[in-house]
Amino acid sequence: MNLFNLEGKTALVTGTSGGLGQAIATGLAEAGANVVCVARGSSEAAVEKAKASGRKAAAIKADLSDASGLQAVFDEALRLTGSIDVLVNNAGTIRRTPAKDHSEKDWFDVIDLNLNSVFLLSQIAGRHMIARGSGKIINICSMLSYQGGINVPGYTASKHGVAGLTKAFANEWAASGVQVNGIAPGYMVTDNTAQILADEKRKASITERIPAGRWGTPEDIQGAAIFLASSASDYVNGHVLCVDGGWMAR
Repeated sequence: MNLFNLEGKTALVTGTSGGLGQAIATGLAEAGANVVCVARGSSEAAVEKAKASGRKAAAIKADLSDASGLQAVFDEALRLTGSIDVLVNNAGTIRRTPAKDHSEKDWFDVIDLNLNSVFLLSQIAGRHMIARGSGKIINICSMLSYQGGINVPGYTASKHGVAGLTKAFANEWAASGVQVNGIAPGYMVTDNTAQILADEKRKASITERIPAGRWGTPEDIQGAAIFLASSASDYVNGHVLCVDGGWMAR
């Protein structure tokens, strides 16, 4: 199990005010990592859960859609910890409107946070990791990295882009000891899916397609995150791991 041991490592996780980000930060801490939690809102719950595992944890409040502040976020994380071994790009948003009505604001709000921040923060962290000769970057992709979805053109474009960036960075950085991979969650019970969950007919049709017979929970992502953050994945590069209850196999 030493392959999955994260003791002595520090992870920077974005979007930790709840949902997947909070669960990922908690899982990494339980596997031994110290964590820096970044979110626009409060990361207090994520920090407390990490500390309950006996790890060091800190929070940074930031709007990651503001590209001008990303270097400062990373610099603050370095000041707090001394080094960042793992970056998890989880922060994201979604706007549900038919394509013909999808506003320019909705488009840019989604692209700025879901795609531009992933590129820029990965670039910043990548420079740090390449100079050191090791590091892990985990990008949270989506089933909509593969499919078109309904009423979410901006989100779909952003998540296709994140999957592409994962492969592009991996191609360039693998030889420098930096692994860049992604996790594509299936249908998860989070705030982002609340609108679908409220539609009983749509919820039922989605559940029917999932071989596991249920929607995922944020905790279902933890094992994949620990694997991709640990030395167990040292020869895994540019891969997007579906954690979907079998949705993509259907």
